[in-house]
Amino acid sequence: MSTPLRICVISSGPDEFSTIHAACSDSGHRPVAYFHGRSLRSGGPNLGDAGEATAEILKVVPRGMDLLLPGNIEGLALSLESYRPDLLIVFGFAWKLPRSVLDIPRHGAINIHVSMLPKYRGPAPLLWAIRNGDPTGGITVHRMDEGFDTGNVLAQKDGIPLADDINWSNYCTDAMPVVYELLRTALTRVANEDPGEPQDHSEATYAGFMEEEFARIRWSDAAHTIHNQVRTHRFMRSPESPIAEVNGTRLIVKRTSLEPTEGQRVVCGDGTPLWITESTKLPTVS
Repeated sequence: MSTPLRICVISSGPDEFSTIHAACSDSGHRPVAYFHGRSLRSGGPNLGDAGEATAEILKVVPRGMDLLLPGNIEGLALSLESYRPDLLIVFGFAWKLPRSVLDIPRHGAINIHVSMLPKYRGPAPLLWAIRNGDPTGGITVHRMDEGFDTGNVLAQKDGIPLADDINWSNYCTDAMPVVYELLRTALTRVANEDPGEPQDHSEATYAGFMEEEFARIRWSDAAHTIHNQVRTHRFMRSPESPIAEVNGTRLIVKRTSLEPTEGQRVVCGDGTPLWITESTKLPTVS
């Protein structure tokens, strides 16, 4: 076996950290520090669940492992330099890392991206897969460069189920064993200084954050479109959206069904009915 790598990990939740740690350790490598991505951009405000997420991560942090919460790129760079990593592994981190950070680890950085790159490059690949009604999704481990998800592919696999009632927990049940196996393959290639395979940039699509209008339901849309809109917001845990008006009443729609069931029946723009099975009434505006 090659010399064990010193690895720093940037991620966003306990499942991600646990899976990465197991893949590294089982491959004979040594994670030396965890970094939690607590904001969507360098210098930006904390995410609403940053405190809760940090508390959950602490439950899985191995004894003696440092957990850092960088607030900006400069702080992240200084911390990374102090750990002298051979490799940086990133999973679920929205910041765009500059070359000055990517060059700190001896073997650079690799990213775990929840799509079959070059499809759904960007910060919200899983949200767009749900929004588009994809029955399955993919996972890619790729080298990081200065673009968004444009680096060479080290390992990838398609066919991860995206359940109709998808949430992070049931997604992880299927996805994390795949992440584990793909990461072990990628670590072997990194240790052997294998550059990986270039992506076909002509096939690339972009998955950005949801636009403001996506928080409003338009009954003129097709039933499947609205159903997937509601699924996406539920996966995002959006407590105040999407909002719809039904018979003069404004609702936060939390769950819908394409099959006949108990609930409010609404005919959508394609002539197909949709049943609202869970909602919250909004106060009337005077």
